[in-house]
Amino acid sequence: MQLDLSGRHALVCGASQGIGRACAIELALLGASVTALARRGDVLASVVDSLPHIHDGQRHGFIVADAGDTDALRSQVENLAATAPVHILVNNSGGPPPGSIVEAGTQEFLDAMRKHLLANHALVQAVLPGMRKAAWGRIVNIISTSVKEPIPGIGVSNTTRGAVASWAKTLAGELAPLGITVNNVLPGSTHTPRIDQIVAARAQKSGRDEQDVQQEMAAEIPMGRFADPAETAAAVAFLASPAASYITGVSLPVDGGRMRSL
Repeated sequence: MQLDLSGRHALVCGASQGIGRACAIELALLGASVTALARRGDVLASVVDSLPHIHDGQRHGFIVADAGDTDALRSQVENLAATAPVHILVNNSGGPPPGSIVEAGTQEFLDAMRKHLLANHALVQAVLPGMRKAAWGRIVNIISTSVKEPIPGIGVSNTTRGAVASWAKTLAGELAPLGITVNNVLPGSTHTPRIDQIVAARAQKSGRDEQDVQQEMAAEIPMGRFADPAETAAAVAFLASPAASYITGVSLPVDGGRMRSL
């Protein structure tokens, strides 16, 4: 199986922690040069220093950017891609705050769409010239199992993630003739700050202890536990590899079997 990414440049968003950081590590282990993108420069510097180098040609770096500022994000990534074309784009950003959809305000939806759908779109447009020239590209969007089964208590997130999944499916059809694949990875409950936020919100709403809520959530998963970020990152790395050259337009759950739908 061909997994070698030597000579490829990966841009990983949300790389300061959690799944994004794990993706940066996995792609570096496959030989890619990695640019990590997030808002906290000091944390990113530490992440980049810790990334593995498996051959002399690897060059890792970082960009400090905010997914909420679409124009600045596009400009920064265009500047990067002009000197170091991006072959692998991992779209990843923290989810919107928990809450019921009925109580959500218009601005909450707009903010979420800007930080996810519009940011992803701007990033694709910024890196696409390099992928076209190489006749090779991988776009992997880290979304959520909520695109298949909406999750109670995160109404804005369910809505936004579904929009991203439909955008990605449309994009996959348009880019397939160019040798560029577009796929989604759908994490289930994973040990990240995001799951801590969801557990805390459920505990507060129900008046229960957070540990009890987490145990209840884990009991709903056939594997009986939350995922480690590296397990989700492994799926991302595979979809970014040469071995996944004929896979495009799919949404791959990495959820320990929690979802009951096909």
